[in-house]
Amino acid sequence: MINECLKKDLPRILHVINEAAMKYKGIIPEDCWHEPYMSKTDLDNEISNGLRMFGYKKNNNIVGVMGIQQMEVVTLIRHAYILTDYQGQGIGKKLLTYLLETNKKKSLLVGAWSKATWAIDFYKKFGFVQHNKKQTIQLLEKYWDISAKQINNSVVLEK
Repeated sequence: MINECLKKDLPRILHVINEAAMKYKGIIPEDCWHEPYMSKTDLDNEISNGLRMFGYKKNNNIVGVMGIQQMEVVTLIRHAYILTDYQGQGIGKKLLTYLLETNKKKSLLVGAWSKATWAIDFYKKFGFVQHNKKQTIQLLEKYWDISAKQINNSVVLEK
């Protein structure tokens, strides 16, 4: 079952993000890694800036999350994470399909770490196309608030 997350869900959202993000440790540059991967303050700030999080529940517990954020003429897919024990069960596919169905009119962008090939391949299966480096930099600088180091180690895909 997929529902938009509420304020009461924030601790569980953080748990899912931070547990699942451990897969990135050693993949992303060391100076971009921190624990927890996302703090409560960071999540609160992103929600204040328009991030809407959706959760996939199994046994009445959120086990996967994916967010969207409207930015001018595009929609960003943000923070797609599935708890490790639930990965490979189609939860990410269900969340993304749900968000694609509810956002048919706008161009969708997703940023990913360039060495997270599993994430890039996941989006490509849904028809997302990877931008070249120049376009990626332009899009990241326009729509994301991230460090230069993260920009240099990321890709943007679009549908």
